[in-house]
Amino acid sequence: MHEEFPTDSPAVVTCGLPYANGDLHVGHLRTYVSGDAYSRALDRIGQSVAFVCGSDMHGTPIAVNAAEAGVDPETFALEYHEQYESTFPKFNVEFDNYGHTHDETNTEMTQSFVRSWIDGDHVFEKEIEVAWDAETDQPLPDRFVEGTCPYCGELARGDECDEGCQRHLEPGEIEDPVSTITGNPAEYRTRPHKFLRLSDFQEYLQGFIDRFEGTDNARNQPREWIEGELQDLCITRDMDWGIDFPGEGEEDLVLYVWVDAPIEYVSSTKQYTERVGADEFDWEAVWKNHGTDTEPDGGEIVHVIGHDIIQHHTVFWPAMLRGAEFNEPRAVMACGFVNLAGKAFSTSRNRAVWADDYVESGFHPDLYRYHIVTGSEFTADVDFSWDGLQERVNNELVGTLGNFLYRSLLFAERNYDGTPDAEVSEEVETRIEEAIEEFRESVNDYRVRGLGRVPVELAKFGNEYIQRHEPWKLTDNEPETAAQVIRDCVQLSKAIAVLIEPVLPEKADALWAQLGEDGRVADVEVEAALSSPPAAFDAPEELFEKIEDDRVEELNEQLEARVEAATADEAEAVAEGDDSDAGDEVADAPDFEPIADDRVSFETFSELDLRVGEIVSAEPIEGADKLAKLEVDIGLETRQIVAGIKQLHDLDELPGTRIVVVANLEKGELFGVESDGMLLAAGDEADLLTTHGDAVPGTKVR
Repeated sequence: MHEEFPTDSPAVVTCGLPYANGDLHVGHLRTYVSGDAYSRALDRIGQSVAFVCGSDMHGTPIAVNAAEAGVDPETFALEYHEQYESTFPKFNVEFDNYGHTHDETNTEMTQSFVRSWIDGDHVFEKEIEVAWDAETDQPLPDRFVEGTCPYCGELARGDECDEGCQRHLEPGEIEDPVSTITGNPAEYRTRPHKFLRLSDFQEYLQGFIDRFEGTDNARNQPREWIEGELQDLCITRDMDWGIDFPGEGEEDLVLYVWVDAPIEYVSSTKQYTERVGADEFDWEAVWKNHGTDTEPDGGEIVHVIGHDIIQHHTVFWPAMLRGAEFNEPRAVMACGFVNLAGKAFSTSRNRAVWADDYVESGFHPDLYRYHIVTGSEFTADVDFSWDGLQERVNNELVGTLGNFLYRSLLFAERNYDGTPDAEVSEEVETRIEEAIEEFRESVNDYRVRGLGRVPVELAKFGNEYIQRHEPWKLTDNEPETAAQVIRDCVQLSKAIAVLIEPVLPEKADALWAQLGEDGRVADVEVEAALSSPPAAFDAPEELFEKIEDDRVEELNEQLEARVEAATADEAEAVAEGDDSDAGDEVADAPDFEPIADDRVSFETFSELDLRVGEIVSAEPIEGADKLAKLEVDIGLETRQIVAGIKQLHDLDELPGTRIVVVANLEKGELFGVESDGMLLAAGDEADLLTTHGDAVPGTKVR
């Protein structure tokens, strides 16, 4: 068990590296805002912490897109790196260090890691089948191959079954491979490559999975890989762009991007130490001062990531650290997706709110931060829309938080020139102490949402408190009681400023200044919530303004016009024979898969036993992002069926739904759960197939 925060050891908070291959949209920013808020919260409770990240500069997509742009990969990636570096501060995301994977520090650090693995006999060479595009006579790295997952049969890319079971796939595993460059069948050719023997670390990882902390999805999802047969990791690729494998005669191989990318966490921390000095923050105390397997020592390493890269951070990365004798992570926090107005982002059709769109809207960055942090639990998907932003800002920030702060401080300034000369009541002091404890619990439970909810709930209490006591009615007849009430409200306002800083840092600073406090609220710890405010302060200004309907309507119209324009451009491109962007969903112009040329006989079709079923129960499979376990009554018996509908349907509403089931499908296993049948559904949204009438469960579909 880890000691609760704050600890005497230094901490590092990192976020998954943004890939330097395109513009950032508000969905991408969820991870970075959450990491920033969590890092600030650690600082508020007295934990020494550094918040670091960097741009992921390597990989095939960058090399290909750079060639299309007529520039070298480094120039191409650096342009996006610099864009990201300037964008994050516009959302009050303040990294202590932001580097990139192609700089000298990370190149040296990565090659040092690999040499340690070689010295420890954890690296071996093996001939493998590499996909090859015969038309262009070039190897096809993972992301430029598509085919069938050998484990679940779903469409998969060369390195991951992202549409199905979400397994990591090694080169050569995918079935029926196709080049995404030309659309031709991909050939396989034998090539020697280097592997990290993950099986060397299986026993260690089985202990690690029970030891590390974080969100439930990050702790549960990797168990299938770690407790099953652990596949070794191919750590080299056939291409020119990347960090060279550090071995004699291996000049034609570069390291897999998922080798040098997480090592940037270490490199970025080292760069921070080089800038501020080891006395202020010692990177080696975090990453290299380890203890034993059962009692890890050293720093507190917390990774804040998207849930699509859980395996990389809970299987590959701990093994990589272990092989180089570096410390293991303390925690991994994995967030859900961000959807746009209830639907997935479609960047190729410009159906996205880009980071620049938000900046140009004129809305304060803290409004986005609050919306994205408190809009759902961290592990769940969250929806972004201009209407949703308006609702949360107007109801919670203006109506609850801003209302309490403004009315309290204005009354205090007008009647007492600041803080009344009275002691804080026991009721209010106790409520603030409870809020501080809830804040600490949110940090130690890795609940980012709680960091935003705690101060708003405190403001809600403040509104009820001031309304219950009505000090404006007491100033003449009971002046001491009135002063006591307003003293309490000023103290609540100060507590809110301290506790809301991680999520609303700029607004918290403005409130801090309105209270007449010196310096920045970021420089104090949570105990300052109970210290006395200054005796005098000036008249306050309202911290938040309502978002008006006409502004939201204008922004929605801009988004719709942009989507329509992009859709029209795509339709024109398809008409001219260029459908390279086809594949993203759009409601008014669906892309249908071509009808198969190969026909099946009636006899073949008749072999399928299709039955009407009724869903009895539906529940999510723990640790799986897309899978749900259904109990389905098919008349003669009740079957357990696993389906990838978790994110597409409200599971609580499914019981009682009639569906169509393939009843004679061979049994399978997905994410360790047996599936005895398959439900039928249409399209990417999994529109469940059912009957028009009242056919009872068990009825055969003919």
